[in-house]
Amino acid sequence: MKGIFYILKRFLPPYKKYLFLTFFFNILSAILNVFSMATIIPILQVLFKVNTKTYLFIPWNKEGYSILDIALNNVNWYVTQLIDTSGSSYALMMLAIVLVAMTLLKTGTSYLGSYFIIPIRTGVVRDVRNRINDKILTLPIGFFTEERKGDILARISGDVNEVENSVMSSLDMLFKNPILILIYLTTMTILSWQLTLFVLIVLPVMGFVMGRVGRSLKRSSFEAQNKWGELMSQVEETLSGLRIIKAFNAENKISERFHIGSNIFRKMSNRIARRQQLAHPMSEFLGTLTIAIVLWFGGSLILGGYGIIDAATFIYYLTIFYSIINPAKELSKSAYAVQRGLASMERIDKILKAENPISEPAKPAAISFHKHIQYKNVWFKYQSDWVLRDVQLTVEKGKTIALVGQSGSGKSTLADLLPRFYDIQKGGIYLDDTNIKDAKLRDLRSLISYVNQEAILFNDTFYNNIAFGVVHATESQIIEAAKIANAHDFIMATEKGYHTNIGDRGGRLSGGQRQRISIARAILKNPEILILDEATSALDTDSERLVQEALDHLMKNRTTIVIAHRLSTIKNADEIYVLKEGQIVESGQHASLYAQGGYYTKLCDAQIDLK
Repeated sequence: MKGIFYILKRFLPPYKKYLFLTFFFNILSAILNVFSMATIIPILQVLFKVNTKTYLFIPWNKEGYSILDIALNNVNWYVTQLIDTSGSSYALMMLAIVLVAMTLLKTGTSYLGSYFIIPIRTGVVRDVRNRINDKILTLPIGFFTEERKGDILARISGDVNEVENSVMSSLDMLFKNPILILIYLTTMTILSWQLTLFVLIVLPVMGFVMGRVGRSLKRSSFEAQNKWGELMSQVEETLSGLRIIKAFNAENKISERFHIGSNIFRKMSNRIARRQQLAHPMSEFLGTLTIAIVLWFGGSLILGGYGIIDAATFIYYLTIFYSIINPAKELSKSAYAVQRGLASMERIDKILKAENPISEPAKPAAISFHKHIQYKNVWFKYQSDWVLRDVQLTVEKGKTIALVGQSGSGKSTLADLLPRFYDIQKGGIYLDDTNIKDAKLRDLRSLISYVNQEAILFNDTFYNNIAFGVVHATESQIIEAAKIANAHDFIMATEKGYHTNIGDRGGRLSGGQRQRISIARAILKNPEILILDEATSALDTDSERLVQEALDHLMKNRTTIVIAHRLSTIKNADEIYVLKEGQIVESGQHASLYAQGGYYTKLCDAQIDLK
């Protein structure tokens, strides 16, 4: 149970009020349950006339008697008086009324104990989801290049649901059943410590057996959740690559791959469910066996005339003991469910406890951009091989530079280092004289805007996509940005204009339209530094012309880093830097570079998207 208490220690502090109320009403319910069941003693005595003693009322403050002895004596005195004055039937009716009243109070407090656990359960699950989402937003891009998107989706959906369905749904049992067991055991000890000592010798056997099965269940659950993550990754890949799958007639291959994984997951689930279903019959059998042993042992004490416990009290003792079996079974059953939740929590913690290597400085420096961007002896690698090697580069404010080279040469990586999507291993990147690692990430990124090859849009309206990330943008500013980006006309041609929803990832728009919306977003942000990562490479000629016009407006009087293959995009750059295997091998303007007959000339002549 150490694992669940660790989870609760992390997530319960905001819900202390509800926790206190839950404990209070559960304790009250257990005490009332004990007293309601205690009416069985006088009822048995009335029915079977097993009590022929004469009782005298004892004052509640009389010395030499325990409060329990006084209470039992006075209850018996009251019942005998009731029998003598009103008859046995009337006494039995009054005892039945007391039993009903006590049961009503017990069930009411039991309901309140469960009532106040609900805000804890739903709140903790909400907090886990929120923490995962917030952690995803703070983790660097590098974390997600090593993790499968589908597996991350499985953790925030399937694994969190598993925590809710197992750990959180077991909270009621975990907070109620130990209280019931403790109070019942205390009552049993008061009634007969000898019998209770015997019970405590027998009971741990059941706990040991259930614990062994539970540990094996946790291992199996962890493997099953990992397999579920793989299946979710396959679904995500299928949805992303559906066009290619259909184009290559690969439906059967993808289907077969998923069916194989799904069948493996089914076998794992069968194994886990069978072990989980074993909990109830095993606990019921062991509970019945324990009751039989206690019945034999207690009956022997009564029949032997040892005077340790009378027959009516022994029946009450057995009732209490039988009542302890059900919460014990529920506790063991919840322990099974909790093991599945703990396995899911381990997978969730892989995100929650992931360390972010891109840290904020303890004493951030003010950052501004008036002179230049400098890459000084920059070395960078993702894992083992160096992607950039001793790069030195200066970009003067207001200039446009282009980065060209074959795929894998380090162009995009060089641009990604500026907003600190990744951190370099050696060297430094400076805005004016400030190392970007010494500035707040928010301050640094507020100076930069991105336009990628794939326009990243959200399932929202044109208005909200253009205004994305810009606080307090006015409608007139948004419309002006759209006009500059050549997007206003096609936006107004839609049914609701700027308030038209563009669909998932802008799926209702053409590639050129999506790109112009992303350019409008960059225009509205009005950044000092602009990064264009092959912004026109995926467009047809007409779309490219419109997008290029929008880019020209965007680049005007702005420091721009262009990553592109097409000559039309880079020929007017103030400086072109040619990268090969992570190093800058040539630099200059287009005409002079081409005239050198070097690597840049080969790239142009090979027509790798350069025309």
